[in-house]
Amino acid sequence: MKYFLAKTDPETYSVDQLEREKTTVWDGVTNPQAVRNIKEMRPKDRIFVYHSGGQAAIVGLARVLSEPRPDPKNPKSAVVDLEFMKRLEPNVTLAKIKQSGLFADWALVRQGRLSTMEAPQKFVDWMREKLPGSNI
Repeated sequence: MKYFLAKTDPETYSVDQLEREKTTVWDGVTNPQAVRNIKEMRPKDRIFVYHSGGQAAIVGLARVLSEPRPDPKNPKSAVVDLEFMKRLEPNVTLAKIKQSGLFADWALVRQGRLSTMEAPQKFVDWMREKLPGSNI
């Protein structure tokens, strides 16, 4: 099982909306590198849901339900189905991630505009330490 991080502007699509709807098609990604990351996703992989803008932070956890497939709205893109799992409390802010000094080589820190990326195992382990009992 792999872990990924998927960014969303909460005004466009929030973790609140994902929680209400239970599932969604993760679409709208156009950056070629982010699309490649979506194409790497497989059922049961985990997604850290990240709200960009304002106080940028990881706010929830979702699960990949489907194999990647072409985006019907954009043939250069790909989509997957996601299922809401849980909110992550407290939220883990980008500032805390940067302050740790452990992830300077991760795309979240290096490429602030990349919307979808794999999460390194050392980050997953760090999150488990930060949120004990969260069953990440």
